[in-house]
Amino acid sequence: MTFGLVNVIGSTIARETDAGAYLRVGPEIGVASTKAFTAQVCVFTMLALLLGKEKGVLSDAEFREGAADLWATPDTIERVLKESAAPIHAVSRSFRFAQSFLYLGRGYNYPVALEGALKLKEISYIHAEGYAAAEMKHGPIALIDEFMPVVMILPSSDPTYEKIKSNLAEVRARSGVVICVTEESNSELEELRELCEEVVTVPETKDWLSPLVTVIPLQLLSYYIADLRGCPVD
Repeated sequence: MTFGLVNVIGSTIARETDAGAYLRVGPEIGVASTKAFTAQVCVFTMLALLLGKEKGVLSDAEFREGAADLWATPDTIERVLKESAAPIHAVSRSFRFAQSFLYLGRGYNYPVALEGALKLKEISYIHAEGYAAAEMKHGPIALIDEFMPVVMILPSSDPTYEKIKSNLAEVRARSGVVICVTEESNSELEELRELCEEVVTVPETKDWLSPLVTVIPLQLLSYYIADLRGCPVD
């Protein structure tokens, strides 16, 4: 059985799959898919909650709590859009001339690293690579220097937070320039500000919901860099 996540009603995928869900977020204005990506993550999260309940992995109370957390996420995203726009625009001015970017994340935020790199490539024409932070030593570490910004997603709610910090130390040991995304409630925020060139903060969320929040600054970063470079974003 195939299940399709489709934004365009009546598209080929909708016709050819056995079942599916329409995203219903409206047509994308530009080539780079932002709201459709977020909607896909949202639908997968809804599926995970439902399957967890049906399989007995989640109790009714846990299911309702998870659904309530997901329901509140749009308000969190709106906060990120309002509060992060100006800081990320400033970051973009500093890094718009870079020739290559590396994006690192672990667990839930590894796909976010891939998404951040993809968006930067699509609309700014800068080479960017998303990589699992745990595998950084197997290739990308050889390329890190002061001329290649490294975007690291470091939510303190992540169970692997200490391991991500060790990756940060490895990047710094090679004179890497780090742009860090973490929660505003992170108790080590000041330490991160000393270690990183730029720290972008987002509201705290459950670790399994963090991709819906941490991806927003990366999409904004791509947009502003492309705009500052004079690229046709749309």
